[in-house]
Amino acid sequence: MASTDLYLVVLPLIHLTPVGPLGFGLTEQTLTLLPGRDLATEFHEDQVESYISTFQNRTKYLTGGHVTGYDIYREPTEEGRVVVRVVQHVED
Repeated sequence: MASTDLYLVVLPLIHLTPVGPLGFGLTEQTLTLLPGRDLATEFHEDQVESYISTFQNRTKYLTGGHVTGYDIYREPTEEGRVVVRVVQHVED
């Protein structure tokens, strides 16, 4: 079974659709996975668990076809923060 290392990233999104008196739409955060550690979000230790839990609760929607599952690992940075490595398991 093959695997792919991916890294958890939190992206802030600001919708530019003109809505309401301020002229902007919703503001939200999106979780995604990227293949490069250099783009991974560096979390504070006290906030990483909620992001990991949110991702774990949604993996059932990301599994299927060739993707069979995910493993999640916390990796400390030199600055004392944490990045999240997600190993995606794939059937050939």
